[in-house]
Amino acid sequence: MAVVRRALGITRIGHTGTLDPLATGVLPLVVGKATRLAAYLTADEKEYVATVRLGATTATYDAEGGNEAQSGGEPPADASTILDVLPTFVGTYLQQPPPFSAKKIEGIPAYKLARQRKPVAVKPVDVTVRELELRSYSSGTAELRIVSSSGFYVRSLAHDLGQRLGCGGYLAALERSRAGEFTLDTARPLADIVAAGARARQWILPMERLLTRLAAVTLTEEGAKRASHGNVLRSRDFAGGQWTGLDRLRLFDPSGALVGIAEAREGGLLHPVVILV
Repeated sequence: MAVVRRALGITRIGHTGTLDPLATGVLPLVVGKATRLAAYLTADEKEYVATVRLGATTATYDAEGGNEAQSGGEPPADASTILDVLPTFVGTYLQQPPPFSAKKIEGIPAYKLARQRKPVAVKPVDVTVRELELRSYSSGTAELRIVSSSGFYVRSLAHDLGQRLGCGGYLAALERSRAGEFTLDTARPLADIVAAGARARQWILPMERLLTRLAAVTLTEEGAKRASHGNVLRSRDFAGGQWTGLDRLRLFDPSGALVGIAEAREGGLLHPVVILV
């Protein structure tokens, strides 16, 4: 992120979810006023292609800890055994984050405690796996495609899969192919951004193109003014679009500019929670 900040010459920049050190792929960044939308973008589902090595384990659950890999059992001879257990990792359930993670224990990142070889007890978190596909398997190496909720640890999946198979496993490689509506096809390589410098600003998407999964409504001039001051919106403040019965929606002014994000409140009222003007 610091590299992109220097390249663009923009100080206000944020990310929408971290990637593990060995991971590659899509990492949406937000700049300027769009940083106020980061929390909503972070919550979007993610899609990954993961390479899992079976037959060994590491303390970090990935190849970063490969120098201290511990031998496990014999990996499956073919894909059938893996296909039998994969459905148990689909759906919503509690997942145990890796001990080497940024999760905090009494204010201290878990990885700092793990590096000091101190006990690490990270609380399980609710995650959802919508799709889990075995794309290939050969000689103890499985390639998986995963579509999951935010907060899902692919490293934990690799470790847990190895435990379920009785042979151990760890994450050998990981690519995030999609983050919400952003894909590899529309992403810009970091090297291209650095090479372009300030000219890379032309690749920044307007805020109006973000969060398209949320319903959009157009406000009247008066409604846009009320929203910009954080005032509760009334039915007469809307010029177009369906807003009743929605928990959250995007607010646009008559010119088509994104004013902010509103959330439902008691009594059927909508309150702007993010203001972008």
